[in-house]
Amino acid sequence: MTGTAARYLYLTRHGEASSDESELTEAGRRQAALLGERLRGVPLAAVHHGPLARAEQTARLIGEQLRDVPLRLTAAAGDYLPYVPRREELPSESADALLGFLDRFPAEEREQGPALAAAALAEFTGPVPGDEPRHELLVTHNFLTGWLVRAALDAPKWRWMGINHANAALTVIRYAPGRAPAVLLFNDTGHLPAELRWTGFPPELHV
Repeated sequence: MTGTAARYLYLTRHGEASSDESELTEAGRRQAALLGERLRGVPLAAVHHGPLARAEQTARLIGEQLRDVPLRLTAAAGDYLPYVPRREELPSESADALLGFLDRFPAEEREQGPALAAAALAEFTGPVPGDEPRHELLVTHNFLTGWLVRAALDAPKWRWMGINHANAALTVIRYAPGRAPAVLLFNDTGHLPAELRWTGFPPELHV
């Protein structure tokens, strides 16, 4: 084994969840299965997922459409606030709204999130050891998807906010040796019929 090779990170937000977020809805289960069908031709080394039921169920349903791809649970793929900015980091016109949004979350989430976000960057980004490219799927949540896309684009740390991802949409980031990360695909819902697209988005962001 010599050198490093490219990592292709496939990112998705879990399928649509029930109102109490304890399980996927029927639409969410269909979304997950359809994403699994889309990924059948990808040589995935693993499907990573967070500990919450909606992510675990999505990963399992995707895995049922694949052949011999292991499912791996990791806390770093969970649902948390990856970074809590100071007011002076934020644009003045939107600081009140952004800080008000963050204030809705418990102190525990605000305190534990940054360490998990750092672990996610260490575990899922960058080239991989060896000579062969690696393809991995990460089944996670809206906030971590935004955090990883923000990092790939080298945007300010607070900018994970406002990067929204639809349920079971697909984003792909390439980490190649000697190159900046490349966002090859973002929030693609081409594998979903029209009635299953845009769930997880507030109505004003539907297009």
